[in-house]
Amino acid sequence: MKLYIKVHLKQLYDKIAEMAKLNTKALITDLVLIDIINFSQLKSSQQLEIVVFLTKSFKKMIEKMLLNSNTPLSKFIIGFVSTGDGFYCILNPRLKGFGAILGLSFSHFSEHIAKKYSYFEGIRIAVHTGEVNEFIDILGSKNFIGDGLNDCARYLEIKNFTISTVMISEAAYESLTKFLNIHRDFARLLTKHEFKRSSDFSFLDKHANEKRGCLIWLRKSGIINPPDINYNSMI
Repeated sequence: MKLYIKVHLKQLYDKIAEMAKLNTKALITDLVLIDIINFSQLKSSQQLEIVVFLTKSFKKMIEKMLLNSNTPLSKFIIGFVSTGDGFYCILNPRLKGFGAILGLSFSHFSEHIAKKYSYFEGIRIAVHTGEVNEFIDILGSKNFIGDGLNDCARYLEIKNFTISTVMISEAAYESLTKFLNIHRDFARLLTKHEFKRSSDFSFLDKHANEKRGCLIWLRKSGIINPPDINYNSMI
């Protein structure tokens, strides 16, 4: 009987492993991480209030952005991962490079939210281009995990963060550069908004791994819509 159970369990584990391989998908894309400043210091009621308001507000902001881009929300952002004190937006790989611009739009919008809630100190934003793995969770919903998410979070560890800036990794800046070379109108638009970037920086994260990136901002901030593209092709 014990031998039968062991064999049966092995067959079950093998089947699960096979199904897991079929239900995972590796993607390299832009990840935008929103982190609420001093979230843990807020009262529970304030935490719930600001998370609900931010989520609804950013959703409405994105939906308005997409009106002129011929893009459904589910095509623009393929994943949303809560972190407790913020969330990741995982962009469609076809929009690789736009993550930095989306981060700038989030930064602009958050300044208006700060006027509504006195306890809200703003958000920190990090953008990275990296690998994530899509899988189906226990509830049958699409979810994501991967080094890209972890690497993106490391960029919130830098000490020289200033409000109204977006921290982007070296990989994210390279993606932005490629995006602007393809979409020249966006390069002109960023110039019009007086796009600025800091000098490159490097630091060791908590795991003693070196990270490289820069800070970006707009002197004339605003919300910038994504391009109208063919989502059935890849850059």
